Amino acid sequence: MSPRFAVVGNPDNRRVGLFAEAVRAAGLPEPRVVPWLDVLGGDAVFHRGEVVRVDSPGEDAEVTRLLRGSSAPVDMYRVEGTRDWYAGFTAALGKLQGAIEEAGAVSLFRHEEVAIAFDKLRCHELLTDVGLPVPGAAEIDGSETAFLKIRHGSSASGVVALTVRGARRRAVTSVEMVRTDQGIELYNSLRVRTYLRDADIDDLLRALAPDGLHAERWIPKLKQDGRDCDLRIVTVGGSATHAVLRTSEHPMTNLHLGGRRGDLARFRDAVGDERWHTILRHAETTAACFPGVHTLGIDVLPGADGHDYIGEVNAYGDLLPNLMGLPGTAGEGVDTYGAQVRSLIGRFA
Repeated sequence: MSPRFAVVGNPDNRRVGLFAEAVRAAGLPEPRVVPWLDVLGGDAVFHRGEVVRVDSPGEDAEVTRLLRGSSAPVDMYRVEGTRDWYAGFTAALGKLQGAIEEAGAVSLFRHEEVAIAFDKLRCHELLTDVGLPVPGAAEIDGSETAFLKIRHGSSASGVVALTVRGARRRAVTSVEMVRTDQGIELYNSLRVRTYLRDADIDDLLRALAPDGLHAERWIPKLKQDGRDCDLRIVTVGGSATHAVLRTSEHPMTNLHLGGRRGDLARFRDAVGDERWHTILRHAETTAACFPGVHTLGIDVLPGADGHDYIGEVNAYGDLLPNLMGLPGTAGEGVDTYGAQVRSLIGRFA
């Protein structure tokens, strides 16, 4: 018997649509979409035997407002509020998992593991405990380069690449800082900017601090065509199925911030088979730390020092349209969603 799928997500979310396409392409019935608003309103219904994929609750202002516990509308472009969002999101995930299991359905996540993936400090502690290399903690001591990240942020929101050289500082970030009569407001921007004035840098960090900051050592990365590069490795069912090389002229390689897909074949040739397989092994060892989460996007930083580091673990890191999978894996010839459906058919058929 083929699995019947339900997807918890916002109906207009691109990930939801791409997963539905993959399900249809496999000849299976259309997945049932359960809106996040129904989950938060206590109206979500699940059926015995359904396989339930839970997608990101982001990009919906009302869902975000409810998760933050705010009585007022929220501005989706604002950086602030991730601490409250995280508390609401993890609480909602716990209740959601309970409702799925009570109905006799199958969840493709464990809420405790997703909570760790969304907590940069706890995630690095977990990976360190199993011997995986992560960027070390950074102490800004007068001559340092570091990444300062919102502890529960995602998509490079609020990330600051900070360089300190004695009395001189430079902060590179996608945060647009706006001064108002009420104080400092922070906005996510698609333009990466540089702050050089001490007053601006102090105000920026002070405004980010209430949501919690995680500081890690800035890893000098390998370059391709003069651009810094890193890797997003997607794991499905614990196995690495897809890889994309991301390159950028600035410290953030995120594709929505101007990063570009690099030439993965050239990268593999440059690092050699042994190092490439070590990178994949690191990604799969990382996935093994989250055995209850079916799909992960794992960021690997290829260091110019010859070592490779796990940067972040993304519970919703599979949005890589038109990227075909690695030969010999469940992703061969299909995108990340096709690989997930293929894996789940094998698991539940």
